[in-house]
Amino acid sequence: MRLCPLCPIVLAVVPVALLLAAAPFAQNATPTATKEWGVHDLKRPQPARVTAGTCTANGCTAPSDAIVLFDGKDLSKWTGNGGDAKWAVKDGYFQATSGAGSIKTKDSYGSCQIHIEWMVPETCKCESQHGCNSGLFFMDRYELQILGSNPNETYVDGMAGAMYGQHPPMVNPCRPNGQWNTYDVVFHAPVFKKDGTLETEGSMTVFFNGVLVQDNSKILGATAHAAKATYSAHEAKLPIGLQDHGDPLCFRNVWLRPLAN
Repeated sequence: MRLCPLCPIVLAVVPVALLLAAAPFAQNATPTATKEWGVHDLKRPQPARVTAGTCTANGCTAPSDAIVLFDGKDLSKWTGNGGDAKWAVKDGYFQATSGAGSIKTKDSYGSCQIHIEWMVPETCKCESQHGCNSGLFFMDRYELQILGSNPNETYVDGMAGAMYGQHPPMVNPCRPNGQWNTYDVVFHAPVFKKDGTLETEGSMTVFFNGVLVQDNSKILGATAHAAKATYSAHEAKLPIGLQDHGDPLCFRNVWLRPLAN
């Protein structure tokens, strides 16, 4: 594993992406939707003050209002196969362990902003979907693909930054194996009517290494392999998952900010 030579560029870009994604959604802000405010009304409530995280060669830490899902020490907020998550933890990151199964958060979430950093070890050999594959699953069913895509090629709706089987990324900013990649995602959960029919599609906006690759892309339904995605009604909040595809991908600096739908 080696540090990314492009980190100074990324560190300049990522905070902008985070501000764009996060600014309107301060968790503790006073609700203003029930009143029409005049332009420049000084009585309009101020948004909550949040201390931003910092970005260094070791990645980006969480802002003060975030839920930290991995603090560099343990996987106490994750579960796997109904018990403790069995992925390896070392040197401030955790690593998928073949045969241990996929992991997911113990708590459930709906719409959210999430930050996650991932790396394909330099020793991995990528061949299309094999050798360097994982996935970030929202609500245990909507996948943002994680894959070594520099220089590995595969079907474009299954490469890094793709909403798997649905939308390819607009561009490919993936770094080579051995270097850390960053996803900053604004996920809006789908909304279902009382009768179980779909009222509002879900969506994802994704910054990949500070580059916009999904721009409010509509989720077509639950992720499926080699099949069209379809929706089925589900709870308003569900766990976030990381896929065990048999490949030893590494993860660090995972944090989340719940958003209103």
